[in-house]
Amino acid sequence: MLLVAVNALVGGTLGQERTILPLLADRVFHLDLYTSALTYILAFGMAKAVTNYFAGTLSDRYGRKPVLVAGWLIALPVPLLLIFGPSWGWIVAANVVLGISQGLTWSTTVMMKMDLVGPSRRGLAMGLNEAAGYLGVAGTALATGYIAANYGLRPGPFLLGAAFIAVGLGLSVFAVKETRHHARLEAASHTAAHADAHADLSNRQVFTLTSFRDKSLSSVSQAGMVNNLNDGLAWGLFPVLFAAAGLTVERIGILAAVYPAVWGAGQLVTGALSDKYGRKWLIVGGMLVQAAALWLVAFGTGFGWWLAAAVLLGAGTAMVYPTLLAAIGDVAHPAWRARSVGIYRLWRDGGFAIGALLAGILADAYGIPAAVAVVGAITALSGVLVAARMRGTDHRPGA
Repeated sequence: MLLVAVNALVGGTLGQERTILPLLADRVFHLDLYTSALTYILAFGMAKAVTNYFAGTLSDRYGRKPVLVAGWLIALPVPLLLIFGPSWGWIVAANVVLGISQGLTWSTTVMMKMDLVGPSRRGLAMGLNEAAGYLGVAGTALATGYIAANYGLRPGPFLLGAAFIAVGLGLSVFAVKETRHHARLEAASHTAAHADAHADLSNRQVFTLTSFRDKSLSSVSQAGMVNNLNDGLAWGLFPVLFAAAGLTVERIGILAAVYPAVWGAGQLVTGALSDKYGRKWLIVGGMLVQAAALWLVAFGTGFGWWLAAAVLLGAGTAMVYPTLLAAIGDVAHPAWRARSVGIYRLWRDGGFAIGALLAGILADAYGIPAAVAVVGAITALSGVLVAARMRGTDHRPGA
């Protein structure tokens, strides 16, 4: 539960940006092109994706806790850069630093929960972890929208992020304990899920297996990437779309908060459901629900339509997010599971960068609704690929 609380603070540190940065790009820095405005998401996604990979290898080598503490230390300058940055380049730089921090902190909380709970409750643990993180994102997005509406876009909203970083660092240094020995204990009695799952794999072999060779692991990796592709779109373009339609900052804050709030709360249920009924069809269904929500944003108008779409998008994401992580844990050997999680998260958070670039190019050429509709189609296709390729990973018939 301590790690759940720490990950809520990790999510809150990210949430300080969700409502505010798209509006800063438009109203303070007057960026004309969507592609330029979304550079901060591109920078964040690339930095976080690469750091996810190294978080896995570093935590296997040095332990989980040192990596977690390092992530919080790296986050310390982020609020200052966001508050005092005189140009858009400073905001992009802040997001590189934030991406590195998030890659270390969020990845490590995932690995530590996998270490602690064992295979039978892995989906529940991932649901608790991701629920805490994204409820933190949602609550902070809502709070920063209120603060910005009453006190301006800077500095107020980012002082909240500074408080989260201070508390998260304190808890990680003084209260969190190392968990790597639990993974070693599990490895001693682990039964391989397939012939290639033995313990002594090199980093290159783990990367190849997770990314391409194993049908389940590679299906999970591509679905995670597409999931964050559409999240990058929602983060960067939805507030601009809503503002152009005349919505107030407070209403934009509500919409920016509802999506991760439903996503976060829903994972309290969906993670446990995946333990009971299997991973595959929750993932397939979730990707298709997300696609429907994106099409509703693209073709609907007005606060009511967009509120319904935000709820639907959050529900679809809740179906897949903890389930994808649990599926990785089902297949990967405990000896290289942290590395496999890191590689999955490399692909998944690379979706932020791909989504920002793709959405920006499409929005500049054809408008935001067209960009949203195209990403919805890609999300539906991802669900179809999971249905066609993924095996059941939790060793139950029909899973």
